[in-house]
Amino acid sequence: MRSFNRDSFRAARGYTLVEVLVVVTILGVAGMMVVPTLGQTDVLRVQGAVRALVADLTFAQADALAYQEERAIVFDVDENAYTLVAVFDGLVDPAANALFDPRGPGQQYIVDLDDPVFGNAQIASPEFDGDAVLIFDELGGPVLSPGSDMPGSTGSVEIVGVSSRLRITVEAFTGHVTVAEIPPDDGE
Repeated sequence: MRSFNRDSFRAARGYTLVEVLVVVTILGVAGMMVVPTLGQTDVLRVQGAVRALVADLTFAQADALAYQEERAIVFDVDENAYTLVAVFDGLVDPAANALFDPRGPGQQYIVDLDDPVFGNAQIASPEFDGDAVLIFDELGGPVLSPGSDMPGSTGSVEIVGVSSRLRITVEAFTGHVTVAEIPPDDGE
């Protein structure tokens, strides 16, 4: 039978200085990799705002197709928000005809980009046939104006963050939505 030595048992319970230094070094290296990533959360939040807008554009198209009625997205640069609207009798009236938000009962479908989850994203340069309103016909294609059979031209809106700028483009005829990053100017 093996004999039990108390001195060797006590020595095995602690950590050596070398082991502690190795662990501290590994934690330091891991921390250096994580801290720069945490600084990019604003970019991720702006990308979240872009994803939300693309999803809402797609929803407005699908809703127009499902109900065979025109739908519009009204961009309000001053309020940094947009509203999904049902178009009735050739009128786009966000106050009276905003769609209901499916995320809550009795709420208007207004998306406010001043919400902290969007990381200070700003709506900029909405341009849809000279207006800040995008209208989808009953087939989900962009049209020139409410009640019009004339297809709208390709339009876009930009979402701007602290360190990124993204353009969402809606193609003429098809309503195909694409997103592209806008590189910063050389002077910035």
